[in-house]
Amino acid sequence: MKDSIDFGSMDISTLFRKLLVPTVLGMVFSAIFVITDGIFVGKGIGSDALAAVNITAPLFMIAAGIGLMFGVGGSVVASIHLSQGKRKAANINITQALVFSAILILIMSALCFYFVEPLGRFLGSSDKLLPYVIEYISWYVPFLVFYEILNIGMFYIRLDGSPNYAMMCNATAAILNILLDYIFIFEFGWGMMGAAFATSLGTVVGGLMTLVYLMHYSHDLRLYRIKLSRKSLRMTFRNIGYMVKLGNSAFVSEASIACMMFLGNYVFIRNLGEDGVAAFSIVCYFFPIIFMVYNAIAQSAQPIISYNFGAGQPERVRKALRLSLRTALICGICFFILTTLCCRNIVALFIDRSYSAFDIAVNGIPYFGIGFIFFAINMIGIGYYQSIERGQRATIITLLRGVVFMLIGFFVLPPILGVPGIWLAVPSAELLTTLYIIGIYFKDRFIVRRR
Repeated sequence: MKDSIDFGSMDISTLFRKLLVPTVLGMVFSAIFVITDGIFVGKGIGSDALAAVNITAPLFMIAAGIGLMFGVGGSVVASIHLSQGKRKAANINITQALVFSAILILIMSALCFYFVEPLGRFLGSSDKLLPYVIEYISWYVPFLVFYEILNIGMFYIRLDGSPNYAMMCNATAAILNILLDYIFIFEFGWGMMGAAFATSLGTVVGGLMTLVYLMHYSHDLRLYRIKLSRKSLRMTFRNIGYMVKLGNSAFVSEASIACMMFLGNYVFIRNLGEDGVAAFSIVCYFFPIIFMVYNAIAQSAQPIISYNFGAGQPERVRKALRLSLRTALICGICFFILTTLCCRNIVALFIDRSYSAFDIAVNGIPYFGIGFIFFAINMIGIGYYQSIERGQRATIITLLRGVVFMLIGFFVLPPILGVPGIWLAVPSAELLTTLYIIGIYFKDRFIVRRR
C-alpha cells in the first residue's frame, strides 16, 4: 500500500503533487460526506430540517477540531522523529494521540446524548426546530468516535507514505453515506434519523478501514502497545500535552468555524427568522468544500515542511511553503468566481425556489464568497507555523481570525450595512487576519535583516 515517497530527497514539486492530488480528492469526498446530507435533507425533508442540521453543526465541528488537533500535533511530532530515525518513538506518539482523543470523544458523546435537549437549546434552536435537532443529534453522536478515528488516521496514513489509501477511506465513507442517505430518506422515509444514521454508518466503515491499515498494513507507522506503569503514563501525558500545544491551532481553526455557525445562526434567526438560518445553512454546507481543499493543501505541505524542518533543510521548507501558498491562492480566486457566477445553481441543489430562504441565500452568497481568497492565505499561514513547531503563533492567528475579528464583524457590520453586513462579517474577519499575517511576516524579515 505504500507509495513511492521520500520526504527528504524527492523533488519538492513532485512530492507535493503526489501528496496533494489524493489528499484533495479525499477531502472533497469528506466534503461530499457533509454536503450530501444537506441536499437530501433539504430536498427530502424541507428547509426547517436543513436549518436544524445547521444548528447542530457547531457540535460536530468541535469534534472534528479535536481530531485535527491530535492529527496535526501527532503527525508533526512523528514526522520529526522519523526524520531522525526514531521509528518507535513515532509509533508511540501516534498511538497515544489516537487513544487519548478517542477517550475524549467518548466522554463528550455520552454527555451530549444525556443532555441532548438543553444542548439543542444552547446551540440556538427555536421550539419549532428542536424536535429535528434532538433527532439528528441522537442518531449521530453515539458514532462520533469513528469519525474521530477517521479524521486522525488520515494524517498518519499520509505520513506513512500512503495518501491513496487515505483517499480511499474518505471515498468509501462518502459513497456509502450517499447511497444510504437516498435509501433511508427517500425509500424508507426515516427523515432526520435516516440522514444521521447514514452518515454514522459511513464514518464507522471509514474509521475501521483506518484502524485496519495502522494495525496490519502500515510501513513505518503502526499502533504500539501503551504501557500502563506510572512512569509510562507520565510520559504519555507529557507527550499528549506537547501534541496539543502543536495542534491546538487546528482545533481552534475548526472551533472558529463552529463559532461562525453559532454566531451566524444567532444573528440570522434574530434578523430573518428560520428562513435566514436555512439560507445561512446552505453556505455552511458549501463552505466545507472550500475549507477542506485549503486544508488538503496545508496538510500536503505539512509532512514535507515538518520532515525537512527536523532534518535541517530550510530551502526545501521555503519551497514547499511557496508552492502551497500559490496553489491555495489560485484555488481561492477560482472558488470566488464560481460562487458568484453559480450562486443560484448552488442554492437550488439544497432547496426549491418556492422557499423564502432561496432568495435570501442567492442574494447573500456572493458577499460571503469574497472571503475565500483571504481564507486561502490564512490556512496556509496557520499550517506553516504548526509544521515548524510554532504552535503558539498559529494559535494566536487562529483565535484572531475565528473569534476576535469574527465577533467584531457579526456585531458591528449588520447595524451599519443591514443584511449584507451579516454576510460580510466572515470575509471581513478573513481580510483582517490576512493583513495581520502579512504584518508579522514583514516584521520577522525586518528583525532577521537587522541581525
